[in-house]
Amino acid sequence: MRIIVYGSLRRKQGNSHWMTNAQWLGDCQLGGYEMYDLGHYPAVVVGEGEILCEVYRISSSILTELDALKRDGHEYKRELINTPLGSAWIYLYQHSVTGLPRIDDGDWLTREQ
Repeated sequence: MRIIVYGSLRRKQGNSHWMTNAQWLGDCQLGGYEMYDLGHYPAVVVGEGEILCEVYRISSSILTELDALKRDGHEYKRELINTPLGSAWIYLYQHSVTGLPRIDDGDWLTREQ
C-alpha cells in the first residue's frame, strides 16, 4: 500500500522518523487540495490549489502507527485517492480552516520563505 505525506512526515522533517522503514516512491503535485499552516504541522483540505507531497510504499504496521499518530487528536481522516504513482492514502484535515494562514504554493517546506 502507499501513503501520501505532505508535512512533518516528509524527508528531513520533525516526524520523518515514522517513515524510516517505508520505501520512498517519489514526489508529486496533487491538484484539488489546499494546505494551511497549523503551526507545527499542516492541514490539507479539498480545494482549488495544489499540494507538493511525497509518496511511500508502507506496510500495514506503519499504516496502523500513522493512524494512531494522525487520529490522536481526531483532526484527520484517511482517504484513498489516485496519484501519478498509483492509489495512495492521504490524511485530510477535518476542522474549519477559516482564519488559518494558507500556504499558497502547497509546499510545507517553503512556508516561511
